[in-house]
Amino acid sequence: MRKGIFIGAFAALCLVFVLGVVMIFAAEQLKKDKIYPDLELFSDTLTIVNKAYVDEKSVHDLIYGALKGMLSSLDAHSQFMDPDAYKELKVETEGQFGGLGIEITIKDGLLTVITPIEDTPAWNAGVKAGDKIVKIDGELTRDIGLPDAVKKLRGKPGTEVTLTILRESESKILEIKVVRDTIKIKDIKKAQILEDGIGYIRLVEFRENTVKEFDAALKQLKDKNMNALILDVRYNPGGLLDVAVNVTSRFLPKDSLIVWTQGREVESKIEFKSRETNPLSTEIPIVVLINEGSASGSEILAGALQDHNRAVIVGTKSFGKGSVQTVIPMSDGSALRLTTSRYFTPSGRSIHNIGIQPDIVIEPQLISETESQANQPEDAFKKLEISEKKSKPGKEEGEVKGKDDEFYLKDNQLLRAIDLLKGIKVYNKKVGKVG
Repeated sequence: MRKGIFIGAFAALCLVFVLGVVMIFAAEQLKKDKIYPDLELFSDTLTIVNKAYVDEKSVHDLIYGALKGMLSSLDAHSQFMDPDAYKELKVETEGQFGGLGIEITIKDGLLTVITPIEDTPAWNAGVKAGDKIVKIDGELTRDIGLPDAVKKLRGKPGTEVTLTILRESESKILEIKVVRDTIKIKDIKKAQILEDGIGYIRLVEFRENTVKEFDAALKQLKDKNMNALILDVRYNPGGLLDVAVNVTSRFLPKDSLIVWTQGREVESKIEFKSRETNPLSTEIPIVVLINEGSASGSEILAGALQDHNRAVIVGTKSFGKGSVQTVIPMSDGSALRLTTSRYFTPSGRSIHNIGIQPDIVIEPQLISETESQANQPEDAFKKLEISEKKSKPGKEEGEVKGKDDEFYLKDNQLLRAIDLLKGIKVYNKKVGKVG
């Protein structure tokens, strides 16, 4: 009797197992049935184009073209990079490359400048954050992809490119000629004491050597008895995620959440926390300056310090580039640059297409017609740049300077940040805090 029961149970178990296997194979077959017709369509199209197109094309070129089209159809930041483009990307992250010196994206279907990098040909020629590039050397950029745009903009140093710009903020169409040059990026543009013990660091990008340079700048300022800090990431387009996290770590206790990313799957959530064991004293008040040219890594920094109440964010709303691109090398030396997730601030705010809203909104000071030159940026930075070159030609960038270097007096956003920190310090003294 027991033996019969055992055999029956075993048979039932085998039946369940077989049914499970059948269901798995059926599910896999269903997937194949959905994929194979499309693959067959692709194969048929490839064969027809290869045989019937008016000009002879190699199968290799046709497949590369198909891959570029597939990736560009996903979003403005995903792309297929051939081996040469992949090499260029690796050169960029090292901080030196040839071109104009602008970060670009596709926004609302238009080729858009995220920001011109300070002291590059584009910056000096008058290209501004938010400009729409409608033509490159007379050719319309409608439906252009980022890889093709980058190729058109880059070229040998000394060669010229003409950009036709739509500047919506001024309702103007401008033609700007830019002479290409080798772009060398210095991550820390300025580090000095302004006045009353208030330190100032202008951080241009997040690249491989940024953390080392940033730590050196902080040390210089602390050695000068810094008691407050302005961290300026205006026109900072971002850079490497881990570098942005490491810089932000300098201001938050260990294990503080800085940013998290979320992909398609729930389990794809990744948290990035501060690894710093000796952050800048919380007694030192901080202001972070942002604007429409602040994107990606600079938005991560501003969002984290804002959520943790570690800094007051001042300026105008940031760009809103909050997606993560993963570079996946392929077997032939090419690579995929694929959007795999999006950034969220510690409190769960999405950055993508939204940006970081300042705690205190301060619009940049407008420069009058008599003070500006044709096709030059009309922001405070350009004005103070001209002033510096005339009055302080002998000082090197990045060194800590005395308060006689008063370039900041021409920058109303920076002046408001100084006033804010002075007020915070007065309040701290009244309530018994150091600072």
